[in-house]
Amino acid sequence: MEYLIKQYPLETGALEIQYIEEYFGEFPRRKTAREILARLENRSSLILMAEAPLQDDPGSLVPVSYKIVHELRPDETEPKLHDLVARLRGHISFEAHRVLYSWIGGTRRDWRGQGHFRALSEECESWAIASGFDQIVVKTKNRFYDMRAALAQLHFDVVKFETNALDNADSKVYLAKQLIADMVRGHRSIRTVVQAE
Repeated sequence: MEYLIKQYPLETGALEIQYIEEYFGEFPRRKTAREILARLENRSSLILMAEAPLQDDPGSLVPVSYKIVHELRPDETEPKLHDLVARLRGHISFEAHRVLYSWIGGTRRDWRGQGHFRALSEECESWAIASGFDQIVVKTKNRFYDMRAALAQLHFDVVKFETNALDNADSKVYLAKQLIADMVRGHRSIRTVVQAE
């Protein structure tokens, strides 16, 4: 299967992500375009969306999966990112390394298990290597078993586990992956990437 991926510029991408998150019921609070713009302005970032044909109308393409990644700096001043860097210190090397953070993403329920998330992740890795990043990190919750399984298949390693004493399902799991040029040859997805306007 060949995957169609659109790469979005910042403003258009922020609006598209705000729209598509309405189709993801498991996120308690959806990101707004304003939040996305505020987070991504003045930093290296990538906004990708996979599209696929509707089963009952193969001529109509709809967005089915998305992913946003961005640079994570050792000297972050935005409170959430500053906290993330502090939590990762000692587990991730920020000194003399460029770190990419896999911020938000997901796949609509009807299209899960078809490889869209893998295709987006592999495209992010290709972009990250070409852009000079050394490592990708991602944070999830223990309860998101499908996400953890997908990250394991993509060879992400757990680098930190923060236990939630009240509910272990809400414990935080931090995973990372070293980026090396040779890994692109091991990518399994066949992708066509187009620039969105």
